Amino acid sequence: MSLDMNDNEVTLSFFKNEVKQFVKERNWKKYHTIKNLIQALQIEAAELSELFLFKELSVNEVLSNKELLENVSGEIADVFIYLLSLVNELDLDLTNSFVNKMKKNRQKYPTKEFNNGNYYKK
Repeated sequence: MSLDMNDNEVTLSFFKNEVKQFVKERNWKKYHTIKNLIQALQIEAAELSELFLFKELSVNEVLSNKELLENVSGEIADVFIYLLSLVNELDLDLTNSFVNKMKKNRQKYPTKEFNNGNYYKK
């Protein structure tokens, strides 16, 4: 795996395959139950949240703090890895799931009603 890869050069299937191979090489599939993966995903999301606990930081403050940005990046990657592990375990097509959900979101939150910054849960 090349270290100079970026979002514009990589497909979603690359990430799914990398995670699948990583898990397989370590014989971890037995631990990758749906419940365990959801809990691991929640834990990693909580670790990301913890980086901002009791802090009100702007985007610029985060971007200018190299250590914090590195930690945020690592926790986001952990969330993504566990999400992909769950997607792999359920054999989901993430692109299809995304497209279908965005279609529902567009219907649920039409721009005529939600175009001026208003937000509320429907």
